[in-house]
Amino acid sequence: MLKNEDKDLMWEEVSCEHIVQDEWIDFRKTEYRFPDGRTFSPFYSYSRRDYVVIVATDVEGNFICVRQFRHGIREVTTEFVAGGIERTDGREYGGTQDGASEAALLAAKRELLEESGYESDEWEHIITIPSNATVSDNYAFLFRAKNCHKVAEQSLDEMECLNVVKLSREEIQQRMKQGKFQQAIHVLALMLADKMG
Repeated sequence: MLKNEDKDLMWEEVSCEHIVQDEWIDFRKTEYRFPDGRTFSPFYSYSRRDYVVIVATDVEGNFICVRQFRHGIREVTTEFVAGGIERTDGREYGGTQDGASEAALLAAKRELLEESGYESDEWEHIITIPSNATVSDNYAFLFRAKNCHKVAEQSLDEMECLNVVKLSREEIQQRMKQGKFQQAIHVLALMLADKMG
C-alpha cells in the first residue's frame, strides 16, 4: 500500500517495450515520468519466477550446499540449495501471489529433496525479500531446514548439473570471507538464520 509521504516519489510509466518475453523471462525497456514532470528512457527491468533458498543443516550441523556452474559470472559456485516456485495463478513469473508462502515452503521442500536427496521435519521461514529491487520484480523466499537426513538420491532437472557438498560452519565462513560463496541472497540467508538462533 502506498503511503501518503511516498506519493511525491512515485514514477509514472509512460511506455513499455517487451524486448524478450518467453517462459523464462520478461525483459523490458520502459520510459518513466518523474514526479517533477521530466521523462526518461530507457530503464531496463525484468520479471522471473519467485524462488526459494534453503539454509539446510544435517544432524551433525553441517551445511548442505551445492556446487554448480553459473553462467552470469562464468564460474562454478558454492551455494545453498535453491529453485523456482511453481506458479498457481497462471503467470510464469514476477511478483508475489496470494498463498505464496505456502507454495514457497512446498517448493523449498521439493528443491531440497531433488537437489540434495535430503529431507527435514524442522522448517522455518526466515524472510521474503525482493531479489533485486533495482531491476527485477521477483522475490526470494528464504528458509532454514534443521536436522536434515538423507532419504534419496538426487533427482535433477534436465538443465541441472550439480554436486552436493557438506560444509562445516568454519568452512562456509572461510569461503564467504574469500569471496567463494558467490550468491548475495544466500549470504544474507545465512546471516539472518544465525540471528534466529
